[in-house]
Amino acid sequence: MEYTKLGNTDIEVSKLCVGCMSFGKAGTMHDWTLDEAQSEEVIKHALELGINFFDTANQYSQGTSEEYLGRAIKNNISRDKVVIASKVYFNEGRLSKKAILREIEGTLKRLGIDYLDLYIIHRFDYETPVEETMEALDSLVKCGKVRAIGASAMYGYQFYNMQLAAKENGWTQFQAMENHYNLLYREDERELIPICKQMGVSLMPYSPLAAGHLARADWESDSLRGKTDRVAKGKYDRMEQHDMHIINRVNELALKYQSKMSQIAIAWQWAKGIASPIIGATKARYFDEAADALKIKLTPEDIEYLEEMYVPHPVVGAIRKNPEY
Repeated sequence: MEYTKLGNTDIEVSKLCVGCMSFGKAGTMHDWTLDEAQSEEVIKHALELGINFFDTANQYSQGTSEEYLGRAIKNNISRDKVVIASKVYFNEGRLSKKAILREIEGTLKRLGIDYLDLYIIHRFDYETPVEETMEALDSLVKCGKVRAIGASAMYGYQFYNMQLAAKENGWTQFQAMENHYNLLYREDERELIPICKQMGVSLMPYSPLAAGHLARADWESDSLRGKTDRVAKGKYDRMEQHDMHIINRVNELALKYQSKMSQIAIAWQWAKGIASPIIGATKARYFDEAADALKIKLTPEDIEYLEEMYVPHPVVGAIRKNPEY
C-alpha cells in the first residue's frame, strides 16, 4: 500500500479509503448493506492490505455503520494505527453549533473512541451562518475531539466562502474534500477541484467507480445492490446513452493492461491527483483488486482517450437547498 498526507496535516492516509456506507443493519438505509460479522471480515481484510483510512457517517444505516466499524477496529488493530472519518449534516439542526456539538458526541460513542481523525460536513447548510459552523468545528479541534475537518459535495463558491471565514477568524480550515468524482461525472473539474488544489486540500472522492458502472462492460447489474440501489439509479441512469461510450473505453484499456475495469478507473483517479478514492466494497476481494491498481500507470494518451467522450452532466451531489427532514 502507498500513503499520502491529508491536506496540510501530518495525518498519513492510505491511497485507498474504505467506504463504510456498505456496513450497517440492512433495511435501515439500504437493503444491500453487510451485517456486523460480514462488515468485520471486509474491514479486517482491508487492514491486512495496509489500508488505514475509513469513512463513515452519523446517519449511515441509522448509526449502525459507525457501531460496526468501531467494534471491528477495536477487535483488530490499535486505535492510533487507523484514520477514521465521519460526517455531520443529515441530522436535526444540520450544521448549527448545537447540532455539531451534539452529533460529535453520538459519533464518538457509537465508534467507541474518544477522538475522530477527520470530521466532515456532509453537505452545505443553507440555514446556518458559515461562521457559526466553522467556529463550532474549530472548537472540536481545539478541545481534542477532532484532529482535522473536511467538507463534502458542495458548490465551489460555498467551499471557498467557508474556508475564507475560517482563515479570517483564525479558525481551523478544511483539509479534505469528499466530492462526487469519477470518469462518468467530472463537473467539479470546473470550480471545486481547482479551488481545493489551490488550497492544498486533499481530494477523497466518493463513488469513484460510479456505483459499479466503471467496473463492468454492461450497464445493468444482477447484484442485490444493482437491483435495489435507488440512489445510484438516480445519479447515473439518465446519462446511460452517453456514458456507455466512456465505459467501452475503460473496457478497452483494461484489455490493454490485462487488468480489471475497476483498476483502470481507480488508476485514473490517482493520475488526476486524487489522494484517496473511497471504495465502498461489499466483498473483500474488491479491495485486492483496488490495491493492485497501484501497479497501473496510465499514460497521458490513455487519460485523454478516457476523457474525450465526456459531455456535461446535471449536477449530482451538491444541493440547492436543505432537504426536508
